[in-house]
Amino acid sequence: MTHADQDIHQLRTSRLILRNWRPTDIRPFAILNSDPRVCEFLPNILTYEETVTSVTKIESHFKEYGFGLFAVELISTKTFIGFVGLKYFSFDSHFTPSVELAWRLSWKNWGHGLATEAAQKVTQYGFETLGLPEILAITAKRNQRSRRVMEKLGMFTNEDENFLHPQLDHNHPLSEHVLYRFRNNK
Repeated sequence: MTHADQDIHQLRTSRLILRNWRPTDIRPFAILNSDPRVCEFLPNILTYEETVTSVTKIESHFKEYGFGLFAVELISTKTFIGFVGLKYFSFDSHFTPSVELAWRLSWKNWGHGLATEAAQKVTQYGFETLGLPEILAITAKRNQRSRRVMEKLGMFTNEDENFLHPQLDHNHPLSEHVLYRFRNNK
């Protein structure tokens, strides 16, 4: 997983460390990915093997682009609680190529403002360090919790940009997605 020659990526907030992935993150990440509450607005829960593949893809993105989805750790307990970060979209659409803000936290850590706190730090990093002109976020139209996080961040949406996710069957109950934008005003 994390190699000595790999760049060290780390951001901090008052309650969180956003860092490179460690081998010890895989088990709690697999548990998180198998929780139906966490995966309610994802196409399916992930198996342990799919979780390992996911972490490999995350690390490859960091290596190729110099940024990606950070492992998130609570400072108070040194516990892995999920991921927050930036990545290129993995599909073609009217808004790609572009960079997506994404997060997934363990259910017991919901409702404490942690996703918003980490996402604020990541968007600051994206604009100030990476010099991104814009950061996008998507979610299933029905996912009100994620939409609230996006709105707390100051992201905006335009109903005309709603879309059917190209990686889902158009009849899938989660296929309708909303697109949120956050522009770098500097």
